[in-house]
Amino acid sequence: MPLSTSILYPACVRPAQHVVRKITRAYCSHIILALRQTLLNCIDNSGAAVVECIQLIKRKRPAGIGDRIVVVVQKQRDFGSDRSSVSISNKVKRGDIRHAVVVRTRKQRQRPDGSVVKFDDNACVLINKSGEPVGNRLTSIVGAELRDRQWSKILSLAPMHR
Repeated sequence: MPLSTSILYPACVRPAQHVVRKITRAYCSHIILALRQTLLNCIDNSGAAVVECIQLIKRKRPAGIGDRIVVVVQKQRDFGSDRSSVSISNKVKRGDIRHAVVVRTRKQRQRPDGSVVKFDDNACVLINKSGEPVGNRLTSIVGAELRDRQWSKILSLAPMHR
């Protein structure tokens, strides 16, 4: 029985590649890469919780894992006021414009070995103009594609990379 493109398949069933491509374009517009005005989670301890992408650097297409973007801090992370003995100062404030590196995207990506990787959210790490991370610790996993893009400092701070 031939496969038709009018049937929606669950994510675990992968029919022919051309069928998946048609289904993705038509029905899965909520799965995005980092475009302008996309909200991303900030996974370092710089003080930012949610940032908004305002510009892609050296790209005309949507940004993927390892691409550099310009973001504005939308929401600050609250470290709590009950820690009186430890002075934690946020390195960024709401409204600050910073550079960042995309470390996770919701859009699925096929690796050269044939495996397909897809994360639950879009996330980034804030960096300074010279490319060093602003925070000194990452809170969750990052994509292994950062190794190919020469972001080894971010990989060394991450607890795990997939």
